[in-house]
Amino acid sequence: MTSTRDRQRAAARAKLEREMAERAGRARKRRQTQAIVGAAAVLVLVVAGTVWLVAALGDDDEKQGGTAAGAGAVQCAYTEVPKEGRPAQIKDVGLPPAQQSGKGTQTMTIDTNLGPITAKIDRAKVPCTAGSFTHLASKGFFDNTKCHRLVTEGIKVLQCGDPSATGKGWRDTDGTGGPSYNLAEENLPTDKRPPYPEGVIAMANSGQPGSTGSQFFIVYGDSPLDPNYTVLGTITGGMDVVKQVAAAGDDGAFAKQAGGGHPKKEITMTKVTMSPVEGG
Repeated sequence: MTSTRDRQRAAARAKLEREMAERAGRARKRRQTQAIVGAAAVLVLVVAGTVWLVAALGDDDEKQGGTAAGAGAVQCAYTEVPKEGRPAQIKDVGLPPAQQSGKGTQTMTIDTNLGPITAKIDRAKVPCTAGSFTHLASKGFFDNTKCHRLVTEGIKVLQCGDPSATGKGWRDTDGTGGPSYNLAEENLPTDKRPPYPEGVIAMANSGQPGSTGSQFFIVYGDSPLDPNYTVLGTITGGMDVVKQVAAAGDDGAFAKQAGGGHPKKEITMTKVTMSPVEGG
């Protein structure tokens, strides 16, 4: 038979074992709770970090002019013209956002004293040039400026976009104005014959790579120019306005240099606008 002392010892051991089991259970629950809390804390930190990253990227986009990064975004280089020695014909309206949309289309509307001219621009082909034009138009850069050059022999173009070509009469400096930056050429028609057919609107430059600015020309007859000028878009309306100016002829002021002269029938761009990007 088991003695009373043995029974007491057995009961004491059983009580101790129960207490140890209970303590172990409580300790296990504490560890599980701490693990859950720790995982939740890590999740909060990850979410917070993601939110901060998105916010930071958003801030960067705003600093670059509000053009959001994403699929189809293109990084553009707008090179500022040195301030020292800038001619008076340079008009400074700041730089366009460096990040531009490379998708969708825009409609350019050129309101003139002779009637509107419209053109369609494909952002996929000229993201940086379209971005520049949109920026300049939004600043009123082209408003109340004259198309300063007309060529009727060899090539058939009407050239515009010099911000200094304003007011009455003509100046020797006509054709030398532009924005305070340049950009690289895009969408060069190296595989097209002719490179610049009737109905094309293209960007003028100095003949050097990366010298595109604000001046552009509307081609009103197939023109065998070298494919060195950005094809900006296609005229969709108002070609009759351009041909009306061409029919009046030019004064031969540029005959000994680039060719042509000032249009005898003056055409003034009263307002240039660029529509929001569609399908981008």
